[in-house]
Amino acid sequence: MKNKVILVSSHQLGRGDEALGESILETFFTILKQKEELPVAVFCMNSGVLTMTEESLVSVHLKEMEDKGVKILACKTCADHFAVTEKLTVGKISGMDYFIELASKYEVLTIS
Repeated sequence: MKNKVILVSSHQLGRGDEALGESILETFFTILKQKEELPVAVFCMNSGVLTMTEESLVSVHLKEMEDKGVKILACKTCADHFAVTEKLTVGKISGMDYFIELASKYEVLTIS
């Protein structure tokens, strides 16, 4: 995952059963945080910003990755839309301009 940015565009992984999708996304980050090479950043947009709140089990894994130096970022427009700006327990608010800057420097892996 070195030199990659993970784009999280949903609070679940895959389509179909929502609870299953949330569980699969949590498993993804549980395994990812244990890897020696971590991504440069995780950028959350659309309902992906919900993973940065205490309501999501993913937030615990994102916090551990943040503690290891991974930038955890939430799209400002998306956080405002879902009214979670004040509820984020990990990461910080960012803009699309910064995501575009990251995407121009690193490979983007999209989780949706």
